[in-house]
Amino acid sequence: MVPKIPKEQTTDHHHHHLQLQKQNKRGLQQIPSQLDQRSLLYSAEAFSETTLAAEVHQTYLKPSMKGGFNYNMMGRLVSVTLTALVCTTILLWAWEKNPFADTLLLARERFPIPSIDFLEDSLKNSSKSMKTDRNIQGEDIEETNKIQNSGAAPIQGKDTPSATIDETKKIENSGVAPTDYAFSPIMDEHNLNATSTDQPKVCNFAKGRWIPDIRRPLYSGFHCKQWLSAMWACRLTQRPDFSFEGYRWKPDSCEMPEFERSSFLRRMQDKTIAFVGDSLGRQQFQSLMCMATGGEESLEVQNVGKEYGLVKRRGAIRPDGWAYRFPKTNTTILYYWSASLCDLVPLNSSNRTTDVAMHLDRPPAFMRQYLDRFDVLVLNTGHHWNRGKINGNRWVMYVDGKPNQDKRRAQIDRAKNFTIHSVVRWLDSQLPSHPHLKTFFRTISPRHFFNGDWNTGGSCDNTTPLSGGSEVVQEGSSDVVIEAALRGTKTKILDITALSQLRDEGHISRYTIRGTAAVNDCLHWCLPGIPDTWNELLIAQI
Repeated sequence: MVPKIPKEQTTDHHHHHLQLQKQNKRGLQQIPSQLDQRSLLYSAEAFSETTLAAEVHQTYLKPSMKGGFNYNMMGRLVSVTLTALVCTTILLWAWEKNPFADTLLLARERFPIPSIDFLEDSLKNSSKSMKTDRNIQGEDIEETNKIQNSGAAPIQGKDTPSATIDETKKIENSGVAPTDYAFSPIMDEHNLNATSTDQPKVCNFAKGRWIPDIRRPLYSGFHCKQWLSAMWACRLTQRPDFSFEGYRWKPDSCEMPEFERSSFLRRMQDKTIAFVGDSLGRQQFQSLMCMATGGEESLEVQNVGKEYGLVKRRGAIRPDGWAYRFPKTNTTILYYWSASLCDLVPLNSSNRTTDVAMHLDRPPAFMRQYLDRFDVLVLNTGHHWNRGKINGNRWVMYVDGKPNQDKRRAQIDRAKNFTIHSVVRWLDSQLPSHPHLKTFFRTISPRHFFNGDWNTGGSCDNTTPLSGGSEVVQEGSSDVVIEAALRGTKTKILDITALSQLRDEGHISRYTIRGTAAVNDCLHWCLPGIPDTWNELLIAQI
């Protein structure tokens, strides 16, 4: 006879089962709505396992009608439990690997936010100013003072008046893009890696050292008479020592290829290189002509000055410039004299002694007229920015087409800075319509007058190469005026100031062709000589 289960026991068991289900439902309802999809999945899993356990308890583990447990169903219990665990594991694995599921995650889970330390370091690095090593040449400050006292344009440094700061502010206010950029507060890991690895390393050609080279000079100072002014051909003078010719410049952070004239002309096929500047720019032009011809007479090179209006005018000592073409490669190299880079317009063209309007905010007419024919443009200015030169040439400062009324701007250093910034901004506005044009601004060439100036007995008698050092370790340029003007523009800096500062033995000095006593020339350089290196730096960056 089957024993009868008391009604109270059955009721208690049923009541216990209902309470268990209610607790599970309340537990599920208490899951915060803010949880993401992954947390919801785990909670649902926990609820399923609890419900499964309750059903197993009710179905398989409740007392049988015979007063014992139904052990025949235990195998089925194990099988169902294992199946549920396997299915749950597969579901979780599929969720993790599903790209769509990953889009349901919060943004902060998908994109790691850089730490505060990283952002602070980045901002510090991006705003770090260039530092200049003043220990390279002991006379840096002394030479700057000499230039200022003589009225010539100084190589301005940290003690320069506020003109440079004011002009830098003008650049920023004119809409020119700054060079320092801060990181965005939120960046993904891919972009962070790209910032550090994908950016090409910029080569600082001006940082390096002079090293001996028995293959120098690049041409003969005796034979390059067709292109080289006799007053700069030191081999034709009574100078006894030429050891300064046997060195070349070696940059630290990059390779500068050896100059080879046939390779250079092939690279410059169907192209025009234009130098616009003062007499130091003319020296660089003559240097390149000697380098490109090997310093030999070349009858095939054509004089094409007439194409650019470069002809000797009546009563003039020389033309305003020269232009030569290598017919085999159709390569043109030219020079135009513009000591100030201002547009010079005689106020009375019929009177040779008239004053000349010196338009500080307008580049030379020659440059405006022939810019579309240039492929490489190299500018320079500096040593004519002194009161003696300006008054001697009868130059009158003009701005906006009328005489300058700003007394502060009329100061020589401020007028020079204003002109340089004006020319650079004008060039930057022209580059979009001249995509083939590469523009360079050469920094100022240093003077080496000792114990006076050119008209007060100053001299440069040293003949020992590199007596003041052979290496440049500074990061920024010694010509802070040019450096500030080019910041944020597409015109490149041709930085030759610091490396040339080490070569005081390379000037013309007191030597002449006639051998008579003369005023020391500690501004211009012997050729072959230092300007050859300027051209090597230029060619390496074209």
